[in-house]
Amino acid sequence: MHNVALFDSREHKFILLNESEPGEEDGIRSNQYLIVHGTGGVLLDPGGFGVMPRVLSEMLRYVQPEQIVAIFLSHQDPDIVGGIATWLELLKAPVYVSRIWMRFLPHYGLTNMAPFVGVADEGMDCEVAPGFQLQVIPAHFLHSEGQINVYDPVSKILFSGDIGAATSGNDGEQAFVDDFAAHIPHIEAFHRRFMCSNKAIRCWLQNIAGLDIQMIAPQHGPVYRGAAVPAFLAWMRELQCGVDLLQPGGTFAS
Repeated sequence: MHNVALFDSREHKFILLNESEPGEEDGIRSNQYLIVHGTGGVLLDPGGFGVMPRVLSEMLRYVQPEQIVAIFLSHQDPDIVGGIATWLELLKAPVYVSRIWMRFLPHYGLTNMAPFVGVADEGMDCEVAPGFQLQVIPAHFLHSEGQINVYDPVSKILFSGDIGAATSGNDGEQAFVDDFAAHIPHIEAFHRRFMCSNKAIRCWLQNIAGLDIQMIAPQHGPVYRGAAVPAFLAWMRELQCGVDLLQPGGTFAS
């Protein structure tokens, strides 16, 4: 399954470009997204080195490399950043990532850090095209210490990075989450272990509280829409996770 249009109007598109094939992510589906506004394109978490050729091929259906005006990296993991050095051989666009990961990025084979913009802890509004802004929203410790989310106010889609990620179950043919209760087994273990704490979750929920969110698009697994959006947020609000569950000796409470 490729190229799912999450939002499509004459001037604006939000596209799920590609999901990695089984084996590339140990069977865990990895999503890459493209926002097109007018003639400009924005890549969200373009992915590891292995998926780059296929993501590029899918991207070229909508925009050419010279039309990419920004890249956003939700955090520092290799399944997000691993292909960035190769991307920057083709694209001349600023790359936005939390400021705390700037010193780590050269380990991905980068020799020129000039394109990178360090996002402050409080996030930012980013004008990526005349009259069009994306909101960069802090999501610290969920699971990365410097994770950022990106909210598109036109499509009303929140790109959530690893928040909402599904890392179990056969979701390869499922583009959307409609029945949230049925989806919980695919996300619960990951969120209990990889989200830092309920305090971090509630800080994030406060950060997004004023947004009109029609869909939540995570970096792994299907996209939340309709009633699944408030159901997921309510579930997160009560979730005990990470250090909430940590016990002496390195075990985690069940």
